[in-house]
Amino acid sequence: MGEIGETSESGSSRELSSQAVKAESFHEEDSFCRQVTNFGGGGSRNTSPLSRAGSRNTSPSRQKVAKTKPRGLDEEETVATFAKAIHPDVQMEDNIWAMLPEDLLNEILARVPPFIIFRLRSVCKRWNSLLQDSSFLKFHSQVPSHGPCLLTFWKNSPTPQCSVFSFPLKQWYKIPMTFLPPWALWLVGSSGGLICFSGLDGLTFKTFVCNPLTQTWRILPSMHYNQHRQLIMVVDRMDRSFKVIAASDVYGDKSLPTEVYDSKLDRWLLHQTMPAVNLCSSKMAFCDSRLYLETLSPLGLMMYWLDKGYWEHVPAKFPRSLLDGYLVAGTQKRLFLVGRIGLYSTLQSMRIWELDQEKIAWVEISRMPPRYFRALLRFSAERFECFGQDNLICFTSWNQGKGLLYDVDKKVWSWIAGCALQSYSGQVCFYEPRFDASIH
Repeated sequence: MGEIGETSESGSSRELSSQAVKAESFHEEDSFCRQVTNFGGGGSRNTSPLSRAGSRNTSPSRQKVAKTKPRGLDEEETVATFAKAIHPDVQMEDNIWAMLPEDLLNEILARVPPFIIFRLRSVCKRWNSLLQDSSFLKFHSQVPSHGPCLLTFWKNSPTPQCSVFSFPLKQWYKIPMTFLPPWALWLVGSSGGLICFSGLDGLTFKTFVCNPLTQTWRILPSMHYNQHRQLIMVVDRMDRSFKVIAASDVYGDKSLPTEVYDSKLDRWLLHQTMPAVNLCSSKMAFCDSRLYLETLSPLGLMMYWLDKGYWEHVPAKFPRSLLDGYLVAGTQKRLFLVGRIGLYSTLQSMRIWELDQEKIAWVEISRMPPRYFRALLRFSAERFECFGQDNLICFTSWNQGKGLLYDVDKKVWSWIAGCALQSYSGQVCFYEPRFDASIH
C-alpha cells in the first residue's frame, strides 16, 4: 500500500504517464490492481524532465494519443502511450521548462490526480508552495471531481489508520492521520472533500471536521445539548460552507431539539424537536435538502426540511418481509432503500428500491445476483453495512470483510479488490478528495 508522505523518489513525466496507462474501465468486474505506489523515500529532485541522467525523453514527438475509457465514470479522456521513435529525439531545454508560467503550471497540476500531487510536492519548494497557493486552489475547484473513492478508518492502535481506494486509479492509498487528536473517535461521514468525526475528550463529547489532503482540522463549538447525537454533514461547494445536523440522541433521549451547525455563522442553531417516533435504525440519508430516517411507529419515514427547520412524516410503507433496511441518497433527488428480504436463509435475497415521490411508495429497481449474495453474506443473521454516493451503492460485510459495489445507472455489480484487508473492523464511507475543501 502506498503511503502519502512528504517525500518520494521519482516525479518524472514518465512515471505519471505509466500511472495513467494502468487505468482501465471502471465497470469491469475483473480484479482491480492491488499494487500501490509507495510515496515514501528520500532524495532531492529537480523540476526539469532531464534532471536525471539517462532519463527517457518524453517529448510530444514520441507520444501517440489513444482513446480509452474514463478515469471517472462517464467522461472521456485521452491517455498518452509511448511508441517507437520515428525521428531523432528533440532535446527539451531546462531553461525553457524553468520559465513555465505559474498560471499554466497551476492549470496542469490541477488536473493531476490528488493522490499523485503529494508526490509532486517534494519536487522543489516552488512546487510545494504552488500546491498551497490560492491560484492553484482556484484552478482545482474548476476541475471535475477525481471520481468516487472509498475511505476506511479504524483506530485499533494509538495512531489512527486511514486508507482510500480510488476507483478511477484502482489503487489503495494510505493517508497519514497523525494530526488527529488522541480521542475515542467515530467516523460520522464525508461530504465535499471534508470528513466529520465525533469523539470523547475524556467525558466531553466533541465534533470536528478535517481535510485529510491538507492535513487540517478544527473542533466545532459545543452544542446546546452536548450529548452523543446522531450526526450527518452536508457540504455546499458553491457556497463554500458546510452544515452538521444533530438529530436524536443515540441512547434514545427523544426530548432533545434538533440542532444544526452552520459554518458561516460558526454556531449551532436550535430547531424543532423530532416528534415521538420509534426509529428502525440510526442510519440517515440526506437527499435534496431533506434528511430521512426510518420509523416503525408511525410506519414510514421521518423527513427533516433543512431549509425550513421542521420535521414531517412520510407514510411510505416498507416492503413485506424486510429484515434490515438502509436508506441511501442518490443524485437528482433519488432516494433508495436497500435491504434483505425473506424469513429463511435459503430464501433470502438483497434488493434495492427507489422511492416514488408522487405515489409515496417503494418501487423495486434491482436485486443482488445470488452468487454475490452468498459470497457477501454466508449466514442468515450476518451483519452488513450499506452506503452510497452519486448513484453508487457499496456493501460491506462485517464478518467476511468483503466490499461489493453496485452502479445504479449502469446496473453493474463488481467486487472491490483488497477490501478485506482495509475495511475489516473499520468504519467505511465514500470520499471525494479535494484540496479546495475548507474547514472554515
